[in-house]
Amino acid sequence: MTIITSVEELKAIYDGVSEASLVKVTKVLTPEYRRMIEASPFLALATVGPEGLDCSPRGDLGGAVRVQDEATLLLPDWRGNNRIDSLINIVRDPRVALMFLVPGSNTAMRINGHAVVSVEPALLNSFEMDGRHPRSVTVITVNEVYFQCARALIRAELWNPERFVDPKSLPTPGTLLQAAKADFDKEAYDREWPARAAKTMW
Repeated sequence: MTIITSVEELKAIYDGVSEASLVKVTKVLTPEYRRMIEASPFLALATVGPEGLDCSPRGDLGGAVRVQDEATLLLPDWRGNNRIDSLINIVRDPRVALMFLVPGSNTAMRINGHAVVSVEPALLNSFEMDGRHPRSVTVITVNEVYFQCARALIRAELWNPERFVDPKSLPTPGTLLQAAKADFDKEAYDREWPARAAKTMW
């Protein structure tokens, strides 16, 4: 296997960055970038800690984050599995990266920045949903924001219904859990999860 061992070798292969690839990066949300971010109900949140990297999905009705101003995003932490890997990382290392997807659009948005985890009561209350509140809100300061070339999503045909995978052809969550722990009761988990999730969405 031929391995690249220097930045110089790598750049020799990927020569010629276009002007668009460079000028698209801004330090704050432009009005157009803000429209894209506010239209996105889903994002992937990447964090880093002493044990390594973590990337977790986040989603919400009406937009995955709230844009507070041109340099600040608010990300509520709704019900999950309580592992809080991302939040633990942020408390120890504030660096974050986010990638936003907008259903139907092949333009992904990316943000690099730093974050803190807030439990300010007024902030938590501002996200009330069905009488419930997030247990924390991640406050993200934007360092740079830009859109991602559409080629990856076009190649994947991500939004093409004809390319959607039938969920019945895939392992269920219970099956995945049983593969990790042989005596796990996959049938009970798969049977009970939909009702449990419906009651604990927020």
